[in-house]
Amino acid sequence: MPAIVLIGAQWGDEGKGKATDLLGDRVDYVVKFNGGNNAGHTVVVGDKKYALHLLPSGILSPGVTPVISNGVVVDIEVLFHELEALAARGVDVSKLLVSANAHVITAYHRTLDKVTERFLGKKQIGTTGRGIGPSYADKINRVGIRIQDLFDEGILRQKVEGALDLKNHILVKVYNRRAITADEVIDDLLSYTDRLRPMVADTSLVLNRALDEGKTVLFEGGQATMLDVDHGTYPFVTSSNATSGGAATGSGVAPNRIDRVIAVVKAYTTRVGAGPFPTELFDESGEFLRSQGFEFGTTTGRPRRCGWYDAPIARYSARINGVTDFVLTKLDVLTGLEKIPVCVAYDVEGVRVDEVPVSQSDFHHAVPIYEEFPGWSEDITGAREFSDLPVNAQNYVLAIEKMSNARISAIGVGPGRDEIVVRHDLLE
Repeated sequence: MPAIVLIGAQWGDEGKGKATDLLGDRVDYVVKFNGGNNAGHTVVVGDKKYALHLLPSGILSPGVTPVISNGVVVDIEVLFHELEALAARGVDVSKLLVSANAHVITAYHRTLDKVTERFLGKKQIGTTGRGIGPSYADKINRVGIRIQDLFDEGILRQKVEGALDLKNHILVKVYNRRAITADEVIDDLLSYTDRLRPMVADTSLVLNRALDEGKTVLFEGGQATMLDVDHGTYPFVTSSNATSGGAATGSGVAPNRIDRVIAVVKAYTTRVGAGPFPTELFDESGEFLRSQGFEFGTTTGRPRRCGWYDAPIARYSARINGVTDFVLTKLDVLTGLEKIPVCVAYDVEGVRVDEVPVSQSDFHHAVPIYEEFPGWSEDITGAREFSDLPVNAQNYVLAIEKMSNARISAIGVGPGRDEIVVRHDLLE
């Protein structure tokens, strides 16, 4: 049975939760391997809608063991808030495992995130202010707090006091904020230890044993390829590796155990926050996509920037991630458009460029070169076979499939759990 990586192919919000849900009853473990509560999945089950931020969306699938692995940064307050909210709605959350090596977001991380972003003014990166970046920075600087540290108060105090030595100087002398005491941070973290202890495990060992036993493991990436700290539109990126390679380092499962890489891509493009976005629309077409697709952040509520499908970005994602299958979402949002433009290349200072430019400056100034496809007006939410789609919708899918360098194996035709067309089995 396979190990599958599921990632976003654009700037996030592509509908990864729905793709995970599509595989849910055939998967034994769902693993969140990067990010924190700075991203969200919205999953619709029947007439119920669930908004998840830190938890893997597989927690909604009975029989699945959800795992928060070592590559994640965990806001423990948010973790328990989400668990309590799901339990109150009748969801079984008892199987959740949390890596002992995952790093913890503390109060000083959240404070530093917010004041630093405000300090940047017009040069803001567009963070969610949830302490993700500062927590990852501490991880790389080797002054981070890990889940396992909460179970040794002496080590915890030593690490918190060491981190605050520098951070309080910055808060007080640079940002004119009050100092944070070690006791308030420690007391807050220790208040969760009794509830947290039963969830904590060596998740790398658990996952490798599961694969040895023939279980199916799904690695679910937060954010997306174009937000990856190494391969995205740096510096307007997240602070972790959201590409398929991050699944190995973020979980402790070797890359040669990964069988499939599924990338989720919208039938158009969106992003939240600052940074280059060649196909962004500032007219009624952009507002049409935003309103029809309800493009507002699951975590922040921020309106998403909207634009047409960008084929060079899809090709880039296919190459960076080793994509075996695309899941195309929100095709139904395009219903009613007479013409649907697709970005097939860029014009960079008068030169046609067919791939994503390596230079940040070139990408920032890239002007999309469009090819137009005829639209359709028929309601497609009832389609379950590819042949059920209007001819123009079929042609649109086939055209962007050819441009994107990997097969489109499933197509979202509505927000509901069953509103999807499957062309190829994602596990074969």
